[in-house]
Parts: sequence; structure tokens; C-alpha cells
Amino acid sequence: MNSVTVALILLLTVVVSGSLTRALPVPVPLPLVQIALGAFIASVADLGVELKPEIFFLLFLPPLLFLDGWRIPKEGLFHDKGTILELALGLVVLTVIGVGFLINWMIPAMPLAVAFALAAIVSPTDPIAVSAIAARVPIPSRLIHILEGESLLNDASGLVCMRFAVVAALTGTFSFVDAFGTFLWVAIGGVTIGVAVTWGVTYAKGWISRRLGEETGSQILISLLIPFGAYLLAEHLHCSGILAAVGAGITMSYSEQTGQALATTRMRRTAFWDTIQFAANGVIFVLLGEQLPTILAGAAQVVSQTGHHEPVWLVVYIIAINAALAALRFLWVWVSLRFTLYRAARRGQAIQRPSWRLVAATSLAGVRGAVTLAGVLTLPLTLNDGSAFPARDLAILLAAGVIIASLVAASLGLPVLLKGLSLPPEPSQRAEEDRARLVAARAAIKSIEQAQHALGEGRSDADLYADAGARIMELYRQRIDRGSKSGEEAELIRKVDHIERELRLSGIRAERDMYYRLARKRRVSDDMARKLVRELDLLEARFTSG
Repeated sequence: MNSVTVALILLLTVVVSGSLTRALPVPVPLPLVQIALGAFIASVADLGVELKPEIFFLLFLPPLLFLDGWRIPKEGLFHDKGTILELALGLVVLTVIGVGFLINWMIPAMPLAVAFALAAIVSPTDPIAVSAIAARVPIPSRLIHILEGESLLNDASGLVCMRFAVVAALTGTFSFVDAFGTFLWVAIGGVTIGVAVTWGVTYAKGWISRRLGEETGSQILISLLIPFGAYLLAEHLHCSGILAAVGAGITMSYSEQTGQALATTRMRRTAFWDTIQFAANGVIFVLLGEQLPTILAGAAQVVSQTGHHEPVWLVVYIIAINAALAALRFLWVWVSLRFTLYRAARRGQAIQRPSWRLVAATSLAGVRGAVTLAGVLTLPLTLNDGSAFPARDLAILLAAGVIIASLVAASLGLPVLLKGLSLPPEPSQRAEEDRARLVAARAAIKSIEQAQHALGEGRSDADLYADAGARIMELYRQRIDRGSKSGEEAELIRKVDHIERELRLSGIRAERDMYYRLARKRRVSDDMARKLVRELDLLEARFTSG
């Protein structure tokens, strides 16, 4: 009963954090508000939350990594694959080595293996945190796509490196040759298992749905079980469950493009996963705030072993680690950019040289978030001999400090760096959307003609099918006609479409208000009102998303 109560309190706090963030007069990232609320809870009540690393890791990371892989924009991932791989793999290795040695040098009481584990944990970036800032600060879409792709891959590479460092801390030994061979096995095996699980489950549920029909609730539940199944199977076979979850998510995005699921299933599944993402990210940060007093006490004890008894040294360590992370990231981005320009010049391509401010913004936007926090909270409580894991509380506190400092730095620095910045041109999404709509409209007209002939063939009222088909096809022909315009004509059509959309929305809202009024007066049943309102909600979502 106590566990259920604690879970409800955490979820309620996440809800409050969202409203409080929107009410604040200044733009504060949501994770900072959630950490503050967690610390407030700890100051007024003792929830008695004891985090078990294995359960915490299993509960939060598979669904979050799966969703990252599922929703990552693949066109951005492939378009900037070179830059993303350089950031997600090369920068992670550089960070683990450089920051790991720095931490061990600053804090001799923290063993080198633990320092490497901490450096690996703080290497992954978090696009969710950046998105929270981007909601109030305009960030170039291409930069967002690069950060999303980097985050997807460096989540996996950073957490895998952390696992190797933790094993070294537990066993006291490390062999580069053995580690490299093991890495290949856990990486290839993990991705393969994730792909296989998703394709297998998708094929099985598709086969069942075609024969027995599709049940939306079951489909949504299956999508939730896939990341856990892939993770557990990979861990059972001594592969990377992290990479299995990522691989399962990417495969899910391709599987979804088969279009087998019902429209209702897709809409409800999207809403369900939005809720999962919001709740899981929020609970992680609230838990950090709730654990802060205990973590701070343990960290201060470790720091005192270095001869520094003042708590201010904790702040010094956090600032030094953040400065090192920012410097390494800026250096890596700058070198990577020079290398990209050199390769383009060799191929005879002309590329606009980005401003140094854009390079600095790319470096500053490498915000740490939920994955870093979830990773550090899964550090073992004890070594193999039963003794306490060295400097665990200090590692958690330093990781939390890195998260907070990176969020604050990005919130304050990105608006300054991006203000008035001229950006390299990006491909027009409107042209891409118009082309897709034209192709789809032609396909729709062809299908309607075929269906019209098939349904009306041999019937005495075939002219009714012809009239109905003509009315529907006229709508598609109007879309094709509008899409073929250019210049001033196209701009005029866009203005007319905007006016039409506003008028349609006004009518839809009036309809919905009337349905609710009729339901309150018992002139229509509740079920009928819900059905009619849902139809209007779908129409409104269509027009507002345009």
C-alpha cells in the first residue's frame, strides 16, 4: 500500500510541475521545476523511497529509449549521419577518457573506474530537455534533428561504456581486448535482438488481426511490452538490453509505415506513449529531488576524504566537470565541422561556412537529462565483496549537478547565441508537403474511380455511385489544382485556405458546444454525444495541425 501511495504522489507531483512551469513568468526548464518539487517533498515528508538499481533501470530506460528510436526523424538521421555518428560515438569516447581522468585527478577518493563510469553517464545528451527550451527559444530544426539523432545513439554508447566501467569497478580488472570483443557481441547482439523481437511481434499480431480483427487496447499494450521483452531477452543472452530497446524502437518506426494498424489504434497509441514519456521523465527528476538530501550527505562525506571539508567544493567539482564537457564538445564540433568542410571541398561542393555562434550553440545545446539521471541512479549499491560501492552518492550528486548546470546554461545562453543569427538555408518542408499531397490526391482519385465502377456495376442505381464519386473526386481535383499553382497565385490560395480553416474551426467549436448542451439536457445519450464530439475532435486536430 505504501508503494502505491508513493507512486501516486510522484505522479501528482509531475502533474503539478507541468502547470507550475507554464505559470512561471520566466522560462524555466521543466526538469528543474520537477527537481525542486522533489526536494520540497523531501523537506516536508519522508516517503521512504529506496531505489533498487536493477529495477529502476528496467522500469524507466527501455520504454524511453524505445520511444526515442521510434520517433526519431529518420530523414534527419540519414541526412546528417556523419555529424551524428561523430558526436554520438567519437565524442562519447573522448568524454569518457578526458572527463574520467579529470574527475579522478580532482577527487582521488573516487577510483578511476568509478570516474570513468561517471564520465560515461554524463556523456549522453537529452533532446527532451532541449525541446523544453526550444518551446520558448527558436532553435533551427536541423540542429534539433542533429541533437535528436545524437541523443539516440549516444544514450546507447554512453550507457554501454558505463556498464563496462562498472564491471571494472566491481571486479578490479579491465582488459581492452576482452572489452572490445565483448562490446562487439553486446552491441551487434543487442541490436539484432531488438530488430528481431519487433519484427516477430509485428508479424504475429498482424497475422492475428487479419484473421480475428484488431483490438485497439491489445495493440497498445503490445507496443508497451515490446521494449521490455527486447531488453530482458538481450540481457538474458548477455547482450546489451539498451541497444535492444533502441533497435526495437527504430524497427517499430519502419513497421508502423506498413499502415496495418487501424486509425483509432494509431491515435490512441500516440496519446498513450505521450503520457508514458511525460510521466517517466517527470518521475525520474522528482525522484532525484526527493533523494537529494541523502545524496548530499553521502557526497559530503566522500569529499571530506579528499581534505576538503567545505561543501563549496562540490560546486567547484560540478563547475569544473561542466566546463570540461563544454570545452570538449566545442572542440569536437569545431574539428568535425572543419573535417566536413574539407571533405566537401575535395568533392567540389560549395557549403556555407556556419558562424562560430552556431558552433557554440550546438555545443551549449548538449543538455543532459533523464537518461543521465536514470543511468547514475542504477550504480550498484555494493561491490562483489559486499562493501559499499565507492563514492556512489558523490557520483549521483555530480551527475545531478551536471544536469542542472547544463539546463541553466542552455536556457540562458541559447537565446543570446541564436538571436539575430543568419542560418544556412534548410530545405522547404512546405514544398515536400505539397508534393506528397499531390501524389496522394492522384492515388485517391484512381482508387475512387475503381471503387465506383466496382460498386455500381450491374446495379440499376449505378448513376448514384457515379454522382457520389464525382463529388468526392472534385475535392481531390481542387487540391491538385491548388498544388499546381506558384508565385502570387499560390500565396493567395494559402491565404484563402487559412481563412477557410479559421471558419471551419469556428463552426466545429459551435457544433461541439451544441452537442454538449444537448447531452446536458438529456436530448441525446452520453454514448452518442461522445461519438459526435470525437468526430469533431478529429476534424479540429486536422485543421489545427495544418
